[in-house]
Amino acid sequence: MVSQAEENYLKAIFKISEKEVKAASTNAIAAEMQTTAASVTDMLKRLAEKNLIDYEKYRGVQLTAEGNRVATVLIRKHRLWEVFLVDHLGFAWDEVHDLAEQLEHVQGNALIERLDRFLGHPKFDPHGDPIPDAEGRWTLRPQALLATLKPGDRGVVTGVEDHSPAFLQYLDQMGLSLGAEIELLERFPYDQSVRVRTQAGREVSLSEKVGQNLYVKIS
Repeated sequence: MVSQAEENYLKAIFKISEKEVKAASTNAIAAEMQTTAASVTDMLKRLAEKNLIDYEKYRGVQLTAEGNRVATVLIRKHRLWEVFLVDHLGFAWDEVHDLAEQLEHVQGNALIERLDRFLGHPKFDPHGDPIPDAEGRWTLRPQALLATLKPGDRGVVTGVEDHSPAFLQYLDQMGLSLGAEIELLERFPYDQSVRVRTQAGREVSLSEKVGQNLYVKIS
């Protein structure tokens, strides 16, 4: 039996390893979990004893096959609940993360599979993140960070790297929520900020930080 705290650590390790494409360090896990390195070390020992991670001091952490399965199921539940909250309960995309964090720990495969069917087997959540299916398979799509686009490129906003409410609310204000069509008009070499035109015809200036956190599918 995997506890809720252990599930949260497995998900954190999964996300770090996915982003950095390498073993997750103790410090990186501590930052993700907002706790101390000592607390992380204690948890890693527990997870290793349950054969959920491969852990060697000073060499980072990797999920075992079983650890990866548990983390994938947790992410699947989290993202399906986010779809439900946005599409059927009327929550905004900047409101659902904390609620889904609670709902993802509800046990029972039958519940999540019925939820999946009810939602029509969605492939992506409200933030554009892929939802693994019941077999743990992921649907990926071609997309690039806005920071890599060139003047003249056109595309559709497909996802975000930063899931914070402040960033999502900012995108709403700029008319850059998921599905918005944009054209990159100009990039400024001085600070790598850009000027884009939204589908509403509005021209907005965006910082490099925004460019590093906004995904676009080029058309």
